[in-house]
Amino acid sequence: QVQLVESGGGLVQPGGSLRLSCAASGFTFSSYTMNWYRQAPGKERELVASISSAGGTTNYADSVKGRFTISRDNAKNTVYLQMNNLKPEETAVYCCNAVRRWPTLLNYWGQGTQVTVSS
Repeated sequence: QVQLVESGGGLVQPGGSLRLSCAASGFTFSSYTMNWYRQAPGKERELVASISSAGGTTNYADSVKGRFTISRDNAKNTVYLQMNNLKPEETAVYCCNAVRRWPTLLNYWGQGTQVTVSS
């Protein structure tokens, strides 16, 4: 059974930091690109950060470059998102996503963790 379980969300003040984790099971984690998405109320889902299967390539939304860092530990089947200098407008549900495109497209989602940035 495939599972992606996020943790680490919560309430943080503007300028604060959080570290999200996403623990994977039920599939070959090291073969998948991992993504973090977020969705705020009334807004479209946004891709925040991606990391390649071996961890050698990362990509970020322009809005988070220099503040967020995605990483993974394939030995622990876990992907992380370190978020620094958080802004109120980044309040959202953050979800992790696993994608493999070859030999067949497979796409898995977690349930998400709430991040609230407020004073």
